[in-house]
Amino acid sequence: MPEQACKNCRRLTQGQVCPVCKSPELTRSWKGIVIVFDPSSEIAKEAGVTAPGRYAIRVK
Repeated sequence: MPEQACKNCRRLTQGQVCPVCKSPELTRSWKGIVIVFDPSSEIAKEAGVTAPGRYAIRVK
C-alpha cells in the first residue's frame, strides 16, 4: 500500500487514520518528504511539526 499524507498535519502513514492527529482525512496526492527527529528544531518549527516522524512537504 502506498503511503498517504494526512490533510490536517501532513504526517505520512500507511494506515487508515493519522497516528498524530487521529484524522481519517488522508490523500495519496502529496510531494516531498521531511523527516523530523527533533520537534524543537528550526526545520520542525518552520514546517509546523510537533512530533517526530515523516511528513509531506506539500499536500494537495
